[in-house]
Amino acid sequence: MYDILDTIKGPNDIKNVDPGDYRRLAAEIRDFLVHSVSQTGGHLASNLGAVELTMALHLCLDLPKDKIVWDVGHQSYIHKLLTGRREGFATLRSYGGMSGFPKREESPCDAFNTGHSSTSLSAALGLACSRDLKGEDSTVIAVIGDGSLTGGMAYEALNNVSRLKSNMIIVLNDNKMSISESVGGLSKHLTELRTRESYLDFKKDLEKKLRQIPQVGGSVFRGMKKYKDHIRTLLTGGGMFQDMGIKYIGPIDGHDVKQMVRVFSAMKMLDEPVIVHVLTNKGQGFVPAEEDPSAFHGVGKFDAVTGEIISGSKPSYTSVFSRKIVSMAREHKDITAITAAMPDGTGLTQFAKKFPDRFYDVGIAEQHAVTFSAGLAVGGMKPFVAVYSSFLQRAFDQVIHDVCLQDLPIVFCIDRAGLVGADGETHQGIFDLSFMSMIPHMTVCAPKNDTELRDMLDFAYDFKTPIAIRYPRGEAYDGLQDKRSPIEYGKSEIICKGSRVALLAVGSMVKTAVETRDLLLKQGIDSSIVNMRFVKPLDTKALEWAARDHDLVVTMEENVLAGGFGEHAADYYEENFDRHIRILQVGIDDRFIPHGNADQLKSIFGLDAETTAQRILKALE
Repeated sequence: MYDILDTIKGPNDIKNVDPGDYRRLAAEIRDFLVHSVSQTGGHLASNLGAVELTMALHLCLDLPKDKIVWDVGHQSYIHKLLTGRREGFATLRSYGGMSGFPKREESPCDAFNTGHSSTSLSAALGLACSRDLKGEDSTVIAVIGDGSLTGGMAYEALNNVSRLKSNMIIVLNDNKMSISESVGGLSKHLTELRTRESYLDFKKDLEKKLRQIPQVGGSVFRGMKKYKDHIRTLLTGGGMFQDMGIKYIGPIDGHDVKQMVRVFSAMKMLDEPVIVHVLTNKGQGFVPAEEDPSAFHGVGKFDAVTGEIISGSKPSYTSVFSRKIVSMAREHKDITAITAAMPDGTGLTQFAKKFPDRFYDVGIAEQHAVTFSAGLAVGGMKPFVAVYSSFLQRAFDQVIHDVCLQDLPIVFCIDRAGLVGADGETHQGIFDLSFMSMIPHMTVCAPKNDTELRDMLDFAYDFKTPIAIRYPRGEAYDGLQDKRSPIEYGKSEIICKGSRVALLAVGSMVKTAVETRDLLLKQGIDSSIVNMRFVKPLDTKALEWAARDHDLVVTMEENVLAGGFGEHAADYYEENFDRHIRILQVGIDDRFIPHGNADQLKSIFGLDAETTAQRILKALE
């Protein structure tokens, strides 16, 4: 089916491809990616934009001896294809299958595990320094997008890269996008560099005019060619990069394989770090992805011909949040919304359209987002910080130092909490209950369903100190609508009363508790369900009632057990009861959770109703 792609079985096979067939190979790769990802879901737009760039890198490098560090890594599908992992695409992002990100354990050609933004330069610099210390001669390349350069860690790395006295190539893949459109001063700076492509027109006009000069024109132009780098520097400059002491080349066409091969091959010869600025088009070659790259960033199944995305019928927690925050902002003029390059993913796109003066996309800079929000709060505004659970980890210090130490009324809207599934270890939101609840002055809560999320947002608006609301990815649970008592600080909600077992569930696990209770009833065992609502502070009266009136207390959370709700409950019992309380903690053991379908992962790692019911029956024996 794919005449040229079929010949690539392993690393460096692309070097056997005739240069005249590069365009055909690029087209075959794009066709394969569109049809494959349409069946599995995955990151499409970023990969379609990096096809020729990846081909050029593989043509210039000797893998796995040479090293490529992909920033974030969601654009590494072509790299995986060209290193012999084509068969793995049938299992892309499924449990036990191929990861959607670089994984060292998957292939020696994957130099560094990535998944979060702005890490590639630091990692590549470490690899380059290790190479130098060991006297090796490998080439080290970091591929970083313009969006990732909005992350502060990238500049910390650049500051140190400038000191390197040996070769390291930084490929700046500039597509004017991170996940959504890139924002801020850096984006403007890169735009200026792009528009200075007029240098190329200038050179062509100069050559034409010089050659028209009788007798001497040609020799004058040939003499001037040796100064082309000086002309390029004058007209494009490289701006801040060269000011930092890092050689800059570009911008060049990121869809011209032969040009990039020439440039990369030349840059390998330098004894200094260099930035090669390439311009690419996110979604290149698939019209739906070109027109809406954000929608095809991390996409589920879709029609490979029309691009129509197959979506669920029920609203997601993200969409529930989106509509509610817009409604609240109409009423409360002090509400501001902050995101770190994720307006679509966190549900703030409509807020941004309706209240542009109160919306702030700070780029991929979670640390700055949190401290910036602290400044807004001190200034009298009411900030709502919308962020994925796994990305909030990057701003842990700022939550402590800049928010909680000052006891500021900021609302953290933590999306993708719990098991998110296919993106794997780097994206599972399984730590936030632990790291947020350990911080003084922080309140942590989780809604049982869509209605309670809306109620918690209203409650959070009036709350005068830091508060975090965590909710999962995917369709919002719409059950238990008849159970809607007012949100009271630190108070739980009894869903139903039983006798032998008390199921104390946090957030998304309330639904699992309902399913678990049904299974236990079939075995003749009655149980109570408590929607804990708050992980911090603990509802100690609910804990005491559960221990007093039941044979077994079961804590249920979609979070690691270490430092989580169950551990806090067990500590409370140990410190305040003079008798042993039988407690079963349902949560995630001390491990990272791999990629796979979220429901499947819950079953495998014991967070589903069936496994929970079996554990309860065993404990009661």
